[in-house]
Amino acid sequence: MTRKPTKIRKEEIKLAVLRIIREEGIKSISTKNLAKYTGLSEGAIFRHFKSKRDIIISIIDDVTTDMIGNLKEVAFNNLAPDKRLFQFICSNIKYLTEHNGITILLFTEASHAHDVEMMEKLNHIFNTQRELVGKIIADGIEQKIWDKHIPVEDVTLDHLEK
Repeated sequence: MTRKPTKIRKEEIKLAVLRIIREEGIKSISTKNLAKYTGLSEGAIFRHFKSKRDIIISIIDDVTTDMIGNLKEVAFNNLAPDKRLFQFICSNIKYLTEHNGITILLFTEASHAHDVEMMEKLNHIFNTQRELVGKIIADGIEQKIWDKHIPVEDVTLDHLEK
């Protein structure tokens, strides 16, 4: 049997985490269960990730790279703001649907673990989403598509943070 590259094995492990969450719940994430879902030994899993936390951090980093990267492209493209807003929402929904289990993982694990690094990464994701929506709304107001009296901070919930 040919050994797969580390990059592929890491992806398989992360996908297995999401599948376990989707099928059995977040409490079922264990090296034993990951081994069952990936066909790897428990030791092989630890060759690719030091801990369950490292797997979760890697998944959060993927969200930042993949989902936020795509949302930035949408927010800064040349379409009209109303079309960009629609694309932005659809892109979010598509990502979360294709990565079923990600929302459970992100919200549950970071808050449950009280992990400062995870919380900072999640806050970065959410704040970036808010900023991008704010840009689209501000562009629409500037182009007179939306009412200039709409407070952008209300739409992006910026006032809740202050």
